[in-house]
Amino acid sequence: MYSAPQTRLSRMEKTMKAARLILAVGLMAVSATIAHAQGGQDFSKVEIKATKVSDKFYTLEGQGGTIGVLIGPDGVFMVDTQFAPLSDKIAAAIKQLTPQPIKFVVNTHLHGDHSGGDVNFGKMGATIIAREELRFRLAHPNPQANGQPGVPMEAVGLPKQTYREKLTLHMNGEEVQLIAIPKAHTDGDTMIYIPGLDIIMTGDFYRAIQYPNVDRANGGSLQGLIDGLGTVIGHAGPNTKIIPGHGPTVDRTAVMAHRDIAIAVRDRVAAQLAQGKSEDEVVAAKVTADLDGKIQQAGTTGERFVRQAYADLKATR
Repeated sequence: MYSAPQTRLSRMEKTMKAARLILAVGLMAVSATIAHAQGGQDFSKVEIKATKVSDKFYTLEGQGGTIGVLIGPDGVFMVDTQFAPLSDKIAAAIKQLTPQPIKFVVNTHLHGDHSGGDVNFGKMGATIIAREELRFRLAHPNPQANGQPGVPMEAVGLPKQTYREKLTLHMNGEEVQLIAIPKAHTDGDTMIYIPGLDIIMTGDFYRAIQYPNVDRANGGSLQGLIDGLGTVIGHAGPNTKIIPGHGPTVDRTAVMAHRDIAIAVRDRVAAQLAQGKSEDEVVAAKVTADLDGKIQQAGTTGERFVRQAYADLKATR
């Protein structure tokens, strides 16, 4: 039987070892890319913080939108799922609160920092609930920023139950109202209202930090967002705990102030538009200058909101 010379075998072994090393480095790079793909950070460093709102209700903070969990003997009702790489950590944090399984997950809207873990929680046996419009957008996403087609959510993560205007669940001794907020931050927003606990969760049509954000590409509208803030105010009492998509829990006076700012920006942009000003000219006019001090973490979100308002108002003239 023929055998290769030892020197040739050594060269082959070295080549194979080098190839394995390159492959391993490549896989590490892919893993790192996946870890950073959502939210721009290594999710292995994210810790999940649970905050008690009532004996039955907690919020979870990690990376992305605030999660809410209603716990009790009927199981867990969960609001939003954050990013997919955090699902195991989130599930473990919930296990620290209750041994009961996660029965239902409702999405406040489609963005990945709120719905990214849906597939994982669907595989854990949770029933996903959302507006019909949200389900459609998860199944038929917009093109990506690079122009490539959007990636549809796996079937296991798509909502199994949808609703139009309002859906009421009875769980853990509480009435849980899911209320549609049409065409606000997106066209699939849901407000969660638990009257017995005096708690409201809004998702991103209300944020306690930064200026409002109207995602027009996903069906959002300026007037719809303002109307949605009015819905929150109309349901809230003086002691209602309003949990936004991002930022600290607030009361209705904070939401009223936020709506006033949204209306002020709308009216100022409309006045500039009526004078024939371009979008860039309206931005240059700094119509939010006297409002920036009233907004936590305003950053560049004022300019973003002005541009969104301009586009929305121009399209609806």
